Amino acid sequence: MEELFIKKPIPQAYFQLALPVVFGMLASMIYNLADTFFVSQTQNTALVAGVALCTPLFSFMLAIGDIFGLGGSALMSRLLGKQDTATSRRVSSFSVYAGIATGLIVTALLLVFERQILMLFGATSETYRYAAQFYRIMALGASFIIFSLIPSNMIRTEGLANQSMIATVTGTAVTIVLDPIFIFPLGLGAAGAALATVIGYALTDAILVFFVLTKCQVNSVSWQHRQLSGSLIKAILLIGIPASITNLMQSFGTALLNNYLAHYGASQVAAFGIASKIYMIVMLLIVGFAFGVQPMIGYNFGAQEFKRLKQIIRFDLFVEAGLAFVLAIVLMIFAPTVVSWFMPQAAIVRAGSLLLRSLLSTTPLIGVILVFTTVFQSTGQALGAFIMAIARQGVVFLVVIVIADRLFGYLGVIWAQPMADIITVLIGLGFYHWKFKPLLATT
Repeated sequence: MEELFIKKPIPQAYFQLALPVVFGMLASMIYNLADTFFVSQTQNTALVAGVALCTPLFSFMLAIGDIFGLGGSALMSRLLGKQDTATSRRVSSFSVYAGIATGLIVTALLLVFERQILMLFGATSETYRYAAQFYRIMALGASFIIFSLIPSNMIRTEGLANQSMIATVTGTAVTIVLDPIFIFPLGLGAAGAALATVIGYALTDAILVFFVLTKCQVNSVSWQHRQLSGSLIKAILLIGIPASITNLMQSFGTALLNNYLAHYGASQVAAFGIASKIYMIVMLLIVGFAFGVQPMIGYNFGAQEFKRLKQIIRFDLFVEAGLAFVLAIVLMIFAPTVVSWFMPQAAIVRAGSLLLRSLLSTTPLIGVILVFTTVFQSTGQALGAFIMAIARQGVVFLVVIVIADRLFGYLGVIWAQPMADIITVLIGLGFYHWKFKPLLATT
């Protein structure tokens, strides 16, 4: 670990850790597109709508997994930097069993409150049947989905990013293969799509546990190592909960923008749906690089290698902002062409191009925001992590879109997210200078 995190040249270590995370995220994106395609091929509008209604459920499960996956791995990285392997091992075991227990509780609550939750999601008499079929299988498989986020993040603290990617990609590939089989020949419909997803995650979990048992020197799934002090549990939750909120805020921000665009016509909502899918490709790439380097940031902070930590943060900022800038420029130039690939109608192309260009205009700043977010998480700065979690697509975006809509109407709504990005990066910069500038300035 020390060879990778402290001795290896920063660019080499950076890409060794980050690229597997990027590939894993791209695999998940391919699955989401494939799943949408296979479900839509049923030509059953109510079934497609029913499955779509359950999208927040999946996001919720991933957010729960992040509590122990990102919270636990951030603490592990700092402990490993301090060479405290015994405590780090207990953190990994606790997080594993806490995730399983949480998953079982989530399953019970989802099944008990099925009708209320589906109605909250917007199910109608027409879509309820299909939504419930998908929902019940996903609810029963909650532990598999939640658990997957834990070892996949934690084994990266030992530099095993490739193994994490192998598990993710294998599970995703199996899901893509099973999806059409369960939906069509077996005639399981919405339940088939959910079952394929759960089986894919179960396989990912099995592979991850295998790697923990055979490759890891610190990570553990031992029941004997599960006990943890209250202060360490608090340290996991103080970082894990903001990380979880970040995921939930993404869904909130998308839903809020959809709601405001709906006032300007269905074509605007459709255009945003297309623009957001294209935009997500850029976001997945920069998020993958940002979270891929987290273990190296936490390890160097724990080892008090502040000179190297400053160099890592600088290189991270260069990669994140630079990559986002290049991708944004290319997509902004070719926005009408790319949007037309999805829907060639002139009105959709115009609206989609404007939306895409507005979102892309601040992607370099989002790269900077992601660096601040991961630095705060990796170094245990709970307040900074929480502020960044609720800002960009949460509190700041809500305030901006309300004001911008009243002052500038449609254009205000279109440019609300970029304005929120500018405010958020200034908030992150302020907190970074407050907490880290004095520390790093001494090196």
